[in-house]
Amino acid sequence: MAATGHPSVSSTTGGLSRRQFLGIVTLFWLYVTLSNVLYAYSMRTGISGTSDILRFAPWDVRVLQHLLLLPVLLMSYWASLRVQWRPLLVALPLQLTLGTVFSAVAYPAMALSELLYAAVSMEHHLMNHDRSPLLDHSFLSLWLASFVSFIPAYGFGLALVTGLAVYTRFQNSELHVAALEREWSAARLTALRMQLSPHTLFNLLHTIRGLIEWDPKEAQSMVVQLADLLRRLLNAGERDFTRLTDEVQFVRSYLELQRNRFSDRLTVILPELGTIGALWVPSLILQPLVENAVVHGLAGHQGPVEIRVCAALVADRLTLRVTNTIAPGRPAGPEGIGLANVRERLSVQFMGRAELRAAPAGRLWISEIVLPELHDSPERRAAAAPAPLVGA
Repeated sequence: MAATGHPSVSSTTGGLSRRQFLGIVTLFWLYVTLSNVLYAYSMRTGISGTSDILRFAPWDVRVLQHLLLLPVLLMSYWASLRVQWRPLLVALPLQLTLGTVFSAVAYPAMALSELLYAAVSMEHHLMNHDRSPLLDHSFLSLWLASFVSFIPAYGFGLALVTGLAVYTRFQNSELHVAALEREWSAARLTALRMQLSPHTLFNLLHTIRGLIEWDPKEAQSMVVQLADLLRRLLNAGERDFTRLTDEVQFVRSYLELQRNRFSDRLTVILPELGTIGALWVPSLILQPLVENAVVHGLAGHQGPVEIRVCAALVADRLTLRVTNTIAPGRPAGPEGIGLANVRERLSVQFMGRAELRAAPAGRLWISEIVLPELHDSPERRAAAAPAPLVGA
């Protein structure tokens, strides 16, 4: 996405920016110029002791020749990137035509360079080539030699430019796909949190509704607590990660509401976080587990229920455990929306590096999340990281 929207990236240069295109072609042509000048100089030196005839143009003439050819080369490569290679039956003849035209003008560029530098006069040039240079065998042989010499150079440069253009398009597409994946993951996580919020609100409203008739003052107090809980819920729902202390505080607020309703049955034990509280966890990750503990712990019997929330850090793995007592002999039911959402969020946010285990153990139901140790929010780290430079 960033690649295609960058102002310096042009589709007419195959995905390369104009600066990249001009830089690559110019550097390549500089290398070709230097190679040809050094080759001609070595040949001139080699034959100077055996012949006085000028067979190789001096270095300044060759530099001017390549300078005159550079605009032609840029236009040829630009047209080549526009044509590309598909469909091959149409593109291949066009590509060959571009290479042929460029190589064909190489020797006339040399003749023009000689004329501009007054290395040979036009009269002397015409005398050496008879009345028409095109009919002179020497001119044709020199033109053919130049043509054969420049064809490989043109092809090598075309392969270089095309390869870099393809690599740039591939890199840009990878960045585009990564950006789409991040946007999709963010939308997916937002949808999961939106599934949690109405579910929590529905259960808490039922709890308050049960108090209105026989204890209005307590119901009013719980409405205030519910307002505070909803404020925390909305704040937590706007971000993907939160501090463990904030997550436990949200759980505490929720369980206090439930304990007001079931004060004769519900016992809650929350962790003393200490240094562990400086860690970060997915926002609202404990809430579905605690809600399940309340709902399924109280169901099927009239006895007391103990809910315990624990947090432990071992090596670089953080374990969050929620346990609750259940009715004796009660079979385990199917996994509900809460556990399914937790599993999916862990899968999206940690890509297989976190897991949820939930199963009965005697008279206890144990839900346990194991995830990597995070000392900072991944969102903050991603915002602080420098953006990749694409098409600069």
